[in-house]
Amino acid sequence: MKILALAILAVALLALASLFIGVSDVSWSTLRSGGDDGHALQVLLVSRVPRTAALILSGSAMAVAGLIMQMMLRNRFVEPTTAGTVESASLGLLLVTLLAPSMPVFGKMLVGAAFAAIGTMLFLRLLRFVPLRDVLMVPLIGIMLSGVIAALTTFLAYRFDLLQTLLSWTTGDFSGVLRGRYELLWVAFLLAIAAYVTADRFTVAGMGRDFATNLGLNYRAILALGLTIVSLVTSVVVVTVGMIPILGLVVPNIVSLTVGDNMRRSVPWVAVLGALSVLACDIVGRTIRAPYEIPIGTVVGVVGSAVFLHLILRRGRHVA
Repeated sequence: MKILALAILAVALLALASLFIGVSDVSWSTLRSGGDDGHALQVLLVSRVPRTAALILSGSAMAVAGLIMQMMLRNRFVEPTTAGTVESASLGLLLVTLLAPSMPVFGKMLVGAAFAAIGTMLFLRLLRFVPLRDVLMVPLIGIMLSGVIAALTTFLAYRFDLLQTLLSWTTGDFSGVLRGRYELLWVAFLLAIAAYVTADRFTVAGMGRDFATNLGLNYRAILALGLTIVSLVTSVVVVTVGMIPILGLVVPNIVSLTVGDNMRRSVPWVAVLGALSVLACDIVGRTIRAPYEIPIGTVVGVVGSAVFLHLILRRGRHVA
């Protein structure tokens, strides 16, 4: 608990630092003096605070979504970006933009969630027809499915001149987060809380269909609940700030090495470490080329890919 408390303190410190990083001059002195007709305070309340809140909410929710997928599939190398979930959500958002551009954001989120669920179910269906002799076959199949869906989405976006719109969903970027444009992420946070409340059921379901059924649990209902949470979280994050790759893969694996596979114990750790990782990567992206900004999707992708390769090589050494 002491380490978790320290991690929460680190999140708070990074969140505080995030409030004062950016092109506009926002500091304690400018806030106290109230110079420039309160411009610094306005930037803080309209841009910096919403951005920091969005970072924490999206990071924790996507990490928990990755944990749920890994428990449901009993595979430590799957998450929404390696199972076709994110790409399916992007396809749904693109189609609703083409067919119903005036639909409210909440409606677009529901459509994206429906497509994310369909894409994930298609992924689960494909796994039944492939002999899974190695755990790495599961993410490889997911990556190939993601590539096919992404290719179709890109073709449609190119055909209807919506590549820029598609880019805003496929590249995580918090630079456009303002007050009034991030509040949907609180839905993802509530879903993460729901995952914690039902964590024991997910833990039992992660032991297999027969084991869960013998304990009197409805395995299909638990699987549907997990799929719903993952789809909604993915859709909310994609429609609000874009795709954050690899996060749901790396964070649960790191937590699993220290905490184990008990989901009730893991969820708080995963949520805190997910928020910590996103905050740290965002600060790096905003400072490494200041005053320019590297999208957080790029930073998380580079760091996450390196950790992903380390996990694969580490497993290979253990098998050898």
